[in-house]
Amino acid sequence: MSSAAPTAPDAAPNQAVRPAEPLLIRNWPARLRTTVTRHRADLAVGLLFVALAGWLTQGLWPDPATRTLALNPEDQALYEWFLAVDSRALLGDFDLLTTRLNAPDGVNLMTNTTVIALGVLLAPVTLLLGAPVTFALLAAGNLAGTAVAWYLLFTRTLRARRPAALIGAALCGFGPGMVSQTNSHLHMTAQWLVPVIVWLVVRLLRAADPARAPHVPADGSATTTTGRLDWRRVATSAFGLAAAVTAQVFIGEEVLFLSAVTLLAMAVTYAVVDRNLARRVLPGFAGGMLLATGLALLVLGWPLWFQFAGPQGVADGMFSPHYFSADLRSWWTVSPLSIGGDDDAARLTTGPAEYNAFLGWPLLLVAAACTLWLGRRPLVVACVAGIVVMGGLSLGPQVVLDGDRTAVPGPYALLAGLPVVDGALPMRFALAVLPLTSTLLVLAVDRALAGTGRARRLVPAAVGVALLPLVPAPLPTAERPPLPEFVTAGHWRECVRPGGVLVPVPLATPKEPWPMRWAAAADAAFGMPEGFFIGPYGRDGTAAMGTYKRPTSALLAEVAKRGLRPVIGEDQRRQAAQDADFWGASCVALAVGTPHAESLRGTLEQLYGPSTRITDAWIWRV
Repeated sequence: MSSAAPTAPDAAPNQAVRPAEPLLIRNWPARLRTTVTRHRADLAVGLLFVALAGWLTQGLWPDPATRTLALNPEDQALYEWFLAVDSRALLGDFDLLTTRLNAPDGVNLMTNTTVIALGVLLAPVTLLLGAPVTFALLAAGNLAGTAVAWYLLFTRTLRARRPAALIGAALCGFGPGMVSQTNSHLHMTAQWLVPVIVWLVVRLLRAADPARAPHVPADGSATTTTGRLDWRRVATSAFGLAAAVTAQVFIGEEVLFLSAVTLLAMAVTYAVVDRNLARRVLPGFAGGMLLATGLALLVLGWPLWFQFAGPQGVADGMFSPHYFSADLRSWWTVSPLSIGGDDDAARLTTGPAEYNAFLGWPLLLVAAACTLWLGRRPLVVACVAGIVVMGGLSLGPQVVLDGDRTAVPGPYALLAGLPVVDGALPMRFALAVLPLTSTLLVLAVDRALAGTGRARRLVPAAVGVALLPLVPAPLPTAERPPLPEFVTAGHWRECVRPGGVLVPVPLATPKEPWPMRWAAAADAAFGMPEGFFIGPYGRDGTAAMGTYKRPTSALLAEVAKRGLRPVIGEDQRRQAAQDADFWGASCVALAVGTPHAESLRGTLEQLYGPSTRITDAWIWRV
């Protein structure tokens, strides 16, 4: 037998048995380049939205811990505390009833707008970099994420051309209401799951239509329809819808509620306009929705019970629908936060975080013209119906015009007092008009781009001119007062154990929540009495903002306000001891730079005895 080396054909089998490098691993750079090349236009749009969001929130960077949103710093302090509490889930220290505020009763996190899912998701960022960084990331990320999600819906589901989808998505993500709500209302701007929910509803609708069910014959001939429901897609759509709805509940229930009302109005309208479709899809669509509802309730049943009937829960809304109603004039006025706006328009709403209408008369006129040009397509009619319903409800129980309450009742009067409904502010129904108007613009621009006549240039130009005044300006920001080293360097541990209760002086209130930043800086590792939250402290256990003050906290608040030193007797000292015991407090702390610090220190020493200085704070162990 020859000992010569085997020829190439003989060597091949030996080579074949060697462990081969996985194809996906070996080719991933090429596959990544191919993917990026294929979707480079979409990636460019996404980067554009991220850049715009970063530009709008530029005042918070590069150090969010030293900056605050100037138009609503109180709610920012609240949300940073929420994010700090949510981040404790990563440490195994989280409950829907937390005593890290309002000790000893605690706060029901489901009753409050705590963006739990976002706080848990970004817990590593909060624990490593601090709650202000997480807040700034969410403030920008919600705007960009919402715009990207609508862009994908318009291009993938509506099959719109990219320029049309870009215009509509930009209005959805950066419209007046979204920019206004970015002033510390993270639960209202986190709308990037809404297009996902809409897509899943549309997917369910299409799967439930027997006329759309495909059948590919084995011989490869032309595709036909089976006349049967696509139950597999119905089921997967229902599962996906249940998951998206569940996630949105733990992000922002009000956004989910507004989306549900909008989709209901559109669905009813669509059914009236296209009755044949309604008859075809009703069995499968209803079955899919029932499945989705049942699956969602399996997860949400207990949290929702906890929210409305659990400890510290409330079942009613605390805000007056008469006060929080959209002024009719605000609809054709440009937002003060837009480059074409005027500061005088601020009088038409309750505050800079609620410019929810403010579409401006140019956009209203162009949107109306586009609607007439598009004709009676079912989707167009459904969008118009949604605009009328949600816009009408935003006017509240009585129509307000230019600041004057008229005798004309608003559509919301029909819903006032209904459970759940009264927890939503009427003026926020206007937020749903933004994506509906955007959809009409997308349909019009897309149709124009598909044509060859004057409309191809005229419609996009008219839409662009109408949107120009609404281009947002960067959000105003300001320096925030530095936190005491007593907190930031962890010296608080010298007088209160982790999980214990520290009493900052003066105590946090809804109007003055600044001591809650102490807890946020410490990752909510200690509890605090009273504070800024929603709880059952109104008449007969109804919803209220904050809680009633204990006698000692009321005394200290008066000293902090006026700087006077009250005469302290034995009764006050006895009450101070009782209040500290009620709170379960380990330590009372006063930062050196607090206004009227000397008066407060003198009062506290009369109440609790001599103080101990730790870095830049005086403490009393109680």
